[in-house]
Amino acid sequence: MNSKNPMVGVGLRSTHYPELETGRETKVDWFEAISENYMNTEGRPLKMLLQVRQDYPMALHGVGLSIASHDGVSPIYLNKLKTLIERVDPVLVSDHFCWSSRGGHYSHDLLPFPFNLETLNTICQNVEEVQNFLGRQICLENISYYLKSQNDEMSESQLINEVCRRTGCGLLLDLNNVDVNAKNHGFQAIDFIKEIDFNRVKQIHLAGPSQEDGFIFDTHSTPVPDSVWELYRQFSDLKKDVPVIVEWDENIPSFEVLEDEVEKARQIVMAMELHL
Repeated sequence: MNSKNPMVGVGLRSTHYPELETGRETKVDWFEAISENYMNTEGRPLKMLLQVRQDYPMALHGVGLSIASHDGVSPIYLNKLKTLIERVDPVLVSDHFCWSSRGGHYSHDLLPFPFNLETLNTICQNVEEVQNFLGRQICLENISYYLKSQNDEMSESQLINEVCRRTGCGLLLDLNNVDVNAKNHGFQAIDFIKEIDFNRVKQIHLAGPSQEDGFIFDTHSTPVPDSVWELYRQFSDLKKDVPVIVEWDENIPSFEVLEDEVEKARQIVMAMELHL
């Protein structure tokens, strides 16, 4: 993680298991696995995860922690996550700045919350509980959101910075989500990025959205757009050596297409190094 240039990798998806089973050398430096896909199985998915882990660093990225829930974090979920962490020995463990459960009922969406003191205190309490239980730092990802609360008392960046400051957790900065929110809500993406505490950014996500009825949606279904590549250039000028994952979850292409996206990210970093 401390190499001259940042590690660049992709999300581990079952579509690519047959190719990865061949053991061929790839153009990626590391992989990121969705935690929930491997928490309840002893079958082929877990076997593939552990096989890939033998050859590459691995991150675990969850969608079910529900860190902003007033109900707290499920102890059943935490126990399963800890067991998976012990088996995989990931370099990073992450989830999202969102809530997704209430009263034992789970949503399949990453739901937004008001940026206010009540939510801030809830998230901090939950993060501290999770990190104490796991015995390690976690990272949280900024999400895309399509509605804004009327109960905001601070900006999103202020809330994120304060959670990281109070709890010591890291930030997984999703540049596609920043771009989606900026276009849908009418602010400048680079302004949001400059408001973030760079020292807290431990990982970056790159992905491609889709568009419908004049809105941009975070679908991870297309190549990384030029606007997100430009954000990556600008962020890399502010902070270097942050490991990157390219996500692609719908309309998943061949592994070679993902490798091309990885090479684009590398070329951006290399071009900036030449101009230093």
